[in-house]
Amino acid sequence: MKTSALLAVFSFSLGNSLFAQEGERIDPAAHISLKNEIERAISRGLDFLETKQRETGAFEDEDFPALTALPVAAFLLDPSRDPSAPPPERIEKAFTFLLSKRQHDGGIYGKGLGTYNTSLSMNALMLDGRPEFDEPIEQARRFLVGVQADYGVKGETDNPFDGGIGYGGTYSHSDMSNSHFALEALYYHKRLYAERPDAPDDGGIDLDWDAAIRFIERSQNRPESNDQPWATDDEKHKGGFVYFPGKSQAGEEELPDGRVALRSYGSMSYSGLLSYIYADIRPGDPRVDAVLDWLRKNYVIEENPGMGAEGLYYYYHTMSKALTIAGINQLELADGTKVDWREDLSKQLFNVQRPDGSWFNDNGRWWEKDPVLVTSYCILALSRIHESF
Repeated sequence: MKTSALLAVFSFSLGNSLFAQEGERIDPAAHISLKNEIERAISRGLDFLETKQRETGAFEDEDFPALTALPVAAFLLDPSRDPSAPPPERIEKAFTFLLSKRQHDGGIYGKGLGTYNTSLSMNALMLDGRPEFDEPIEQARRFLVGVQADYGVKGETDNPFDGGIGYGGTYSHSDMSNSHFALEALYYHKRLYAERPDAPDDGGIDLDWDAAIRFIERSQNRPESNDQPWATDDEKHKGGFVYFPGKSQAGEEELPDGRVALRSYGSMSYSGLLSYIYADIRPGDPRVDAVLDWLRKNYVIEENPGMGAEGLYYYYHTMSKALTIAGINQLELADGTKVDWREDLSKQLFNVQRPDGSWFNDNGRWWEKDPVLVTSYCILALSRIHESF
């Protein structure tokens, strides 16, 4: 069960046929040296994470189980690990900790940020796939479905935030980051349980996927599918994504015609691409093509496009997820150049790995001065690249 669950839930080959137009399949033999380097970097990163686990099983702040779920995923997706082998004791302790954070509403969280923590904890539990996790996974799924926004007339997307998912609690309004994490967990849940005859009863409870797609559209700079007045077809921003309808973490820009545009930026644009994939929107769809076009025009490794060093490692993590799941081997840039993004990103991560095996961002936005969080992001990014060759 563990081996099949692991492959079913986080299959890196999911999209190999989806985006075939992005370039020919690359011969794995051509990347043997790179794969070896990736394995070494991952091993050093995991050695660092081992030193950070607490007696409780948590790897970080115990109020935020997502900060344990990410290292758990990093260990379970280690390419050198035999997926049929039982998880090591440290991971068993981490699972015990995660389950201790279950709440009466089915969520898995401690001090707020219920959606973020539940989504990542649910993914970690699904990566193991043992039957005793079925019930907490199902309850977590229902929690995520239950926090989908519907602010106006029930069942109608008459509010820009309808269909999306936010942090919950004080920060209840929808945003693309939390929405993509929740859609990810729900998408992989469907893949994991779809063909299992003993799958838990879902009670007929499911996300309103049409509403979710509407929220994704309303976070994209594409006037053809976004009815919000700020959406622009200006070449610098068209096709990219913002944080949520009406706000971009990258700020605003006054256009020559006097209108104010919300700047598209890299990490949310990859979150947008992932969200479309999770919502079963396929290549050739103009919404998907538009975000891919923006990503091609703004391809850069040294920074998070539009944000600089802010959220840089979240960007790496999300970029790696989106492009490997989509099966994109090469990106064709605006000038026709084809780049091997996997080699570019891998080498960048090798260059900035610290002597103790960790990664760290000097810019502390979105907790990225936390080496446990950032190291987990990097290991997961490299694991996906390794598996995709």
